[in-house]
Amino acid sequence: MSAAFACRLDEFDSSTAFEKLGTLIVAASSWGFATHFSKQTEAWQQELTIIEQAAATLMANCSQSSNWRLFFEFQIPRRSKRPDVVVVADDLVFVVEFKVGATSFDSGDLWQALSYALDIRDFHLASQGRRVIPILVATAAAPAAIDSRPTSPILGVARCAGRHGSELAAAIEQLYEEHHDSSASAIDPDEWVRSPYRPAPTIIEAAERLFAGHSVADISHSFAQNLDVTSCALVDAIRRAQAERQRTICFVTGTPGAGKTLTGLNAVHDPAMRGQGRPAAVFLSGNGPLVKIVREAIVRDRQRAGALKNEANRVVSTFIDNVHRFIGTYGLKRINESPYENAIVFDEAQRAWNAAAVARKHHVQKSEAELVLEIMERAPGWSVVIALVGGGQEIHRGEAGLEEWGNAIGNRGVPWNVLASKEALEGGASVAGHRLFDRNPPKHIRVIEAEKLHLSESVRSPRARRLGDWVNALLVNGSADGAFSTDTSAEFPIVLTRELETARAWLREHSEGVQRCGLVASSGALRLRAEGIEVSSGFHSGYSYEDWFLSGVKDTRSSMWLEVAATEFECQGLELDWTGVCWGGDFVRCAQREQWNFRRFRGTKWQAIRQPQEQRYVANKYRVLLTRARRGMVIWIPCGNATDLTRDPALFDATAHYLESQGIRVI
Repeated sequence: MSAAFACRLDEFDSSTAFEKLGTLIVAASSWGFATHFSKQTEAWQQELTIIEQAAATLMANCSQSSNWRLFFEFQIPRRSKRPDVVVVADDLVFVVEFKVGATSFDSGDLWQALSYALDIRDFHLASQGRRVIPILVATAAAPAAIDSRPTSPILGVARCAGRHGSELAAAIEQLYEEHHDSSASAIDPDEWVRSPYRPAPTIIEAAERLFAGHSVADISHSFAQNLDVTSCALVDAIRRAQAERQRTICFVTGTPGAGKTLTGLNAVHDPAMRGQGRPAAVFLSGNGPLVKIVREAIVRDRQRAGALKNEANRVVSTFIDNVHRFIGTYGLKRINESPYENAIVFDEAQRAWNAAAVARKHHVQKSEAELVLEIMERAPGWSVVIALVGGGQEIHRGEAGLEEWGNAIGNRGVPWNVLASKEALEGGASVAGHRLFDRNPPKHIRVIEAEKLHLSESVRSPRARRLGDWVNALLVNGSADGAFSTDTSAEFPIVLTRELETARAWLREHSEGVQRCGLVASSGALRLRAEGIEVSSGFHSGYSYEDWFLSGVKDTRSSMWLEVAATEFECQGLELDWTGVCWGGDFVRCAQREQWNFRRFRGTKWQAIRQPQEQRYVANKYRVLLTRARRGMVIWIPCGNATDLTRDPALFDATAHYLESQGIRVI
């Protein structure tokens, strides 16, 4: 069931209002809402009263309505949207959105009701070709005439005012009389609610046109020489999998800045992808900020070309989605349903959750890698998974790493073809030494070394191509051999300062024209608050990082104001031209032992992190931060404060001395 609860109109009185309300609250909890606000509960109470009155009125005036089906909080498959009520009435679908207490019909509410109707029409298979009618109910508004003029399968939003069910019943009755086609087949409500996600051809074509005109220069300056080579290799793998009815997984690796994300985006809507009847692919990422920013960048591109933002946003979401929602739909809820796509792109695949993380969230003892393979094995005939893999960038508890994919492939018992570069198979620098298989892969797995799946050409300068090696050495107490000891006027300068204002001045001096600069910091560096840099999750969850990454210098929310630092969660997978890395107390040097201290801040003091896996997450945060720049970076290490035990100057001094010894010039 994809709704909180459902019933026929003549069954509405079979349970009490209290029981219905309890069902809605339990459903919300099962969808991941740990807490529930009284405002929503009060709104549901009023909505249930209105629906109860409307159902009684409709059955009194329209005899056939007793068999109509009501769906409360209907979940549109893979759209993360839930209209309040959907009514399946013979051949019609009414989408009812309530605004309890609203005194007017504002444009945002009207678009919300319309977008729900459009999404049901475009993505819900059983609704395609049916008349879908959106109704906006503003309970405190003045009465308004019902706009029932037909415009294709979607009507203009009908406006219904009043807090009594009789008004809603009158609106539905009038619209039904005007648009019901007695010769059309009635919709089977049971089949309707089980109907899968299937984007209509028109929405896919619109998405392709939208993406074809993108530039998204703010996301990546990826013009690496082998970008097209890798894209062609992926299309060839898909063609071969379809022709030979195979299951194939491709692991795409690359040096920092080589353009893995852009390769995946290009592959998703390469026209060749949809040849020979293939459905469109989808780009999936577990990185919520990246999904939002990539979507927003493409939408802004199309706005500049004259497109409406709301519609562009709705269309672009057809091919860029959250991987956790995809897995939740087909791996946890609709476990017998085949995905719409035969090919998917999984960005930052090394960050897929391990089995323990999935169990904590969903009580299922399977890793996300295993769930993805299980889902794609249900795709009819053939399937391809394109896994974009970064190096050592697992930054959160429960992120499984590259090895988990090898374990999942080996444990499935299905003869997957594995295409991967030498880097992924032998543990190269681009994957921070991680290997797909710890030992020889099982005999039922066919492993093919494919160097075309490694993006070896960075879009950055020659010195920046060595950045990954230098960062790896830096974080594991190795020697970087003075890789960046040459004059800072050379390509990709890296400098060190102990003053934040000096770092800001350096960034402003180097970022010219359309070049973008910004501050980045570890989410664990909580004592940077004393220096004026806030990294707490509460602050960052409410900040617009779409504007931070994309807006111009005149916008105070822009990164170029150098006021707000993006953490590893906001900037992973994305880049700036010039970065200011704000070093925190969670990862500092111990001069006596000549090694890194891994720490977390709890309450009023730092605690040592001793578990190797947890230490790796801290190091990986700084691996992300140190590899976000395209042109150069300044590293700011605070001086600390001798009167504040949480900002020990000795630890910051030791860290600065170590970085200086690795070839970084102090300014």
